Amino acid sequence: MFRIYARLYQGVFRVVSKFLPWREPVLIEGVNSILDLSASVKNEGLNKVILVTDQVIESLGLMKGLLATFDEDGIAYVIYDKTVPNPTIDNIEEALALYLREECEGIVAFGGGSSIDCAKGIGARVAKPGKSVRQLKGVLKIMKKTPLIFAVPTTAGTGSEATIAAVVSDPRTHEKYAINDPSLIPDYAVLDPALTVGLPKRITATTGMDALTHAVEAYIGRSNTRETLKLSRDAVKLIFDNIETAYADGSDLSARENMLKASYYAGVSFTRAYIGYVHAIAHTLGGFYGIPHGLSNAVVLPYVLDYFGDAVHRPLAELADLTGLSKPEDSQAEKSDRFIQRIRALNEGMNIPKKISGILEKDIPLLVKRAYEESNPLYPVPRILSKKDLTVIYRMIMD
Repeated sequence: MFRIYARLYQGVFRVVSKFLPWREPVLIEGVNSILDLSASVKNEGLNKVILVTDQVIESLGLMKGLLATFDEDGIAYVIYDKTVPNPTIDNIEEALALYLREECEGIVAFGGGSSIDCAKGIGARVAKPGKSVRQLKGVLKIMKKTPLIFAVPTTAGTGSEATIAAVVSDPRTHEKYAINDPSLIPDYAVLDPALTVGLPKRITATTGMDALTHAVEAYIGRSNTRETLKLSRDAVKLIFDNIETAYADGSDLSARENMLKASYYAGVSFTRAYIGYVHAIAHTLGGFYGIPHGLSNAVVLPYVLDYFGDAVHRPLAELADLTGLSKPEDSQAEKSDRFIQRIRALNEGMNIPKKISGILEKDIPLLVKRAYEESNPLYPVPRILSKKDLTVIYRMIMD
């Protein structure tokens, strides 16, 4: 009975979503395109912005070029650099206080998905000052214009520069959840491969597999459009063709640029077609144990795809054909298996572990409960899993 309810819910939501104010960011692309952002900020008539980043980005000096152009163009700014991986409610509230105190007019997110999500959280609170972050959890709780958000990703993975989601951690409850609203789609996104050249191999690997997870979960789901299917395919092909090069040679600007495009395409795709159980599980692992989101997704993805069985044979066979993995004599099941094995090979080749360390047996009931509640009935997954199914998966991924 619940499965029927979930499919009805997803069907209604799919119809409603056609009438939502979807948009895509204005793209600023190419090597050193970060130097063009100031002109866009100025053209929007903004006099002062808050830059949301983290201390690693600050220490690496990646923002020097941008700050120099701000100074030249007379744009005032303040910097919030205390964002942590899996940004917290406290991060958002602290940065919001700085934004208001300094009378800022726009938000520039500079960093990985954590910085971009923190920036979106600020925008959400400015738009809905009477609501707490916890009260904004879920879908369509804002529906008001936020301050202009300029997203500058320094990793090729989260796709947050293109999505409706701001993922937040609550350290008090060890919960990680999303605020989902079209108003949170950034107004501008800068895809500058030069900013990703210095990424450590580990981050290149896990963020790249995060982007792959977005593309695959969107593609196998039941709420695709013609556009999201194409974007997912394009993202998967770009990732398979470029991630190993970006990992092996971080200075390869072509591979870095293609990975940024793949991450963006996957972001646009899953923000319309949604994600699934891989993300729901990964969110619980981040909330409970602070495990980086990309790492969780990379490890969990092949287990969930395997568990879906014949429910995903057709779409994964299509992706196997697309990426040149299949043979003419293969059945759909064999093609699907080749695709999953390629994911495992990518993980192994980039030193991503096969299991997640630190999961405690005593935590599994609550982990399952939260993953189940996040996923159902919202996520249009190819096969609806029960709490028993999720328990099996958690035990499969335990180290």
